[in-house]
Parts: sequence; structure tokens; C-alpha cells
Amino acid sequence: MNALQIAVADGVTIAKRNALKIRRAPDLLGGVVMLPIVFVLLFTYVFGSMISLPGMSYGEYLLPGIFVMTIVTSAQITGYTLTQDLQKGIFDRFRTLPMSPSAVLTGQTVSDVITNLTSIVTMALVGLLVGWRIRTSPWEAALGFLMLLLFAYAFSWVTATVALALRTPEVFNNVATIMSFPLVFPSNAFADSTRLPGPLKPIAEWNPVSTLAQAARELFGNTSPAIPTPSAWPLQHAVPLSFLWSVVLLAVFAPLATRLYKRAVSQ
Repeated sequence: MNALQIAVADGVTIAKRNALKIRRAPDLLGGVVMLPIVFVLLFTYVFGSMISLPGMSYGEYLLPGIFVMTIVTSAQITGYTLTQDLQKGIFDRFRTLPMSPSAVLTGQTVSDVITNLTSIVTMALVGLLVGWRIRTSPWEAALGFLMLLLFAYAFSWVTATVALALRTPEVFNNVATIMSFPLVFPSNAFADSTRLPGPLKPIAEWNPVSTLAQAARELFGNTSPAIPTPSAWPLQHAVPLSFLWSVVLLAVFAPLATRLYKRAVSQ
């Protein structure tokens, strides 16, 4: 086996290990399965009863935003798991094994794709029960789900970088929460960004979360001609820009996380 084959095989092994750990941890499993259900039901029936949109139900507008919010918050599992392993000395054990150094990070991020896929499927099924519908072709819908999973994978490298820089679970949880709130809430995930006042409107329109939510709505057909067309450039080119965001995040944070991991295991 060459070096690439060894790295892939080791990464798959680490991914299986992390997937088994999530299955055996009730708190993490609840975050993967139960939290998305709570989000869908809570936002649909609480906010949906107070917010009206012309030409469509709030539930259809909301679900793509819930998808995006969940993959952003679920990416914290990557960082939390890495900080726990670092604190418990698991990395030191890995260092003594004949395995590829990149397998730990690739295995962790790949296992998080499985986690996010489970969350998205759960939310989609619950969404169908509460009235959400996909109104585009199967190919466009598949592209929408692929786009969400790709962004989730890329964003998990961001949280891995933050975790390896902070190194303790408690500090990481606090910082990750502070990071996710400004990304998710000043966006169009839950409300039309054209209605936001003052400086919040341009912040929301250029927020990558808004771009991803808009792209998901377009690919799932959860839009209405009665809703004003976004004037901001990112929202007018949401689908290609969402894929570009994923590529940029991977290009920047995957090498950075790898460098921080090597520094962590060398100390």
C-alpha cells in the first residue's frame, strides 16, 4: 500500500471509532437526533404562528434555515471531540501507532459528515410531517443536500482549528457558542433579511450562512415570487457562492488545523 492508501485506510478506521463513540454517548446522540426534531417543531409552531410570508408558508421558508443552523452548531462536535481526546492523552497513544498523522483529523471530520447526514435526514422527515415540501427536481434537491453536507464538512475544519488552538473542552464550548451566534442569528435563516433594520441588513446579506440558506431555498424550491428578490450580490449568486465558500474554508482551515495538530502532538 502506498502512503495515500494508508492515510485513507487509517482515516476510515478513526471515522468508525468516532462514529461508535457518538452512538455510545447519549448526550452527543441526543444532539444528533433529538435536537433537530426540537428545532423543527419549536420554530415551525412557535415562530410560524407569528410570522407570515407572502405566497408561501413560513414552515417552507424556515426548514432550509434550520438545516443551515444545525450543521453550523453540529460542527462543534468536531472541536469538542478533539479537545477531549487531547485532554485525555489519546493523541499520545495515536502517536505511538504506525498510522498516518492526517488520519485523526480526516477521520474526525468524515465521521461528522455522517453525523450531519443523520441530522439532515431527521429534520427532512420531520419537516415533511409538518408541511415542508421539496418543489424542484430530484437532481436539484440532491444538489441541495450535497451542498449542505459539503459546507458542513468544510466548517468542521474551522471548528477543528479553533479546538486545537484552545485545547480545552470548556474553553472551546464557550468560544464556539460565541462564534455560532453571530453567524446564525444575523442572517436570513429565520426571517427575510430585507426586513432587517439599519446595519443588520448588509451584515445579514453578506453572511455566508445567509448565502447557504438562500441557496438551499432555491434548490429545494422554497421561494415565492411575492417575496422581494434580494439585491445583495451574494444572495443573487447563492448556489455557486455556497460551493465556493466550502472550497475556501477547506483550503484555508484544513492545512491550518493539520499544522496545529502536529504542534499539539509534538509537545
